[in-house]
Amino acid sequence: MILTYQPYDLALRYPFRIALMSRTSTPIVLVQLSIGALTGFGEASMPPYLGETHNSVCQFLELAKRYVFNYMSKHTILQTIDIEIIMREIDDLAEGNKAAKAAIDMALHDLKGKMEGLPVWQILGSNPDKMPLTTCTIGIETDPSVLKQKIEDAAEFHVLKIKLGSEDDEKLVNLIRQFTDKPLYVDANQGWSDVNLAIDRAHWLAEKGVVLIEQPMLKTDLDGNGKVTEASPLPIFADESFQRLSDFDKIQGVFDGINIKLMKSTGLCEAQKMVKEARRRDLKIMIGCMSETSCGILAGAALAPQCDFADLDGPWLIANNPFEPPILRGGKIQLPNTAGLGISNFMGH
Repeated sequence: MILTYQPYDLALRYPFRIALMSRTSTPIVLVQLSIGALTGFGEASMPPYLGETHNSVCQFLELAKRYVFNYMSKHTILQTIDIEIIMREIDDLAEGNKAAKAAIDMALHDLKGKMEGLPVWQILGSNPDKMPLTTCTIGIETDPSVLKQKIEDAAEFHVLKIKLGSEDDEKLVNLIRQFTDKPLYVDANQGWSDVNLAIDRAHWLAEKGVVLIEQPMLKTDLDGNGKVTEASPLPIFADESFQRLSDFDKIQGVFDGINIKLMKSTGLCEAQKMVKEARRRDLKIMIGCMSETSCGILAGAALAPQCDFADLDGPWLIANNPFEPPILRGGKIQLPNTAGLGISNFMGH
């Protein structure tokens, strides 16, 4: 088993503004895990606020290389891959490094699927008929002509996700409603600081065709988020407040649902455990993404039918996807029947 990797920068089609920051690109690292002629692909996406970089990911992957070599020396004839055991060891190599670990997890799933001749979604036990609609995200944008163009670019999508959390929230929503009547998901990205104002805004947004709200208050303000959840007519989802399986107890009773992102959960292995635990706790589930290529999005899509909502729009928001884009039909990502994740055309090959 050979692990290789390549730093890469995703160019965003439009500047992406959220409540606390704005950017025009996202650093990622593309990972390949090979056995013989078979190669599994993965990626680590590092929005700056998560604290990982090209350098930190590559350093961690060097650690992982040594583990992979040791693993192979003990398993000279590898008939199958026990991803859970491997990821447990990978997770113990160093604290944090969640996106780097997710890249290895994805590559392992892709490789396992190719070795067994099965799509990853089938390995996970997903039912393609239960695939939820996926959103297309629109960052904070107050220029009417640019906003109109973004909405037109998202014509294939049946639901839009909008970023709020600035002084222009009501102006932005009213502007969007001039151009579309599609259902909206709102992500405040911790941008609201006053509980009463957040509650008032939730009631106003319910009248504007909004379906749900993510992360209204600071991730550390569990009391404030809980008060908004209790009074809101719309379900409130944890995003920044929820990253890994161990966070469930912390957010219990604070939110109505969770947003699972592979770059925070360390990949599909832990994400699927999150889905099962969320069901046990009667929490709604969204599967989301960072700025990602088709690789990360098809990994998320493989688990999406086990979730209630999906926000898997990465390939449609970037200008230099190194893979073929997923197929979108009826506002839903179509799960491929090919072995592995179903990606092709890596770096033009």
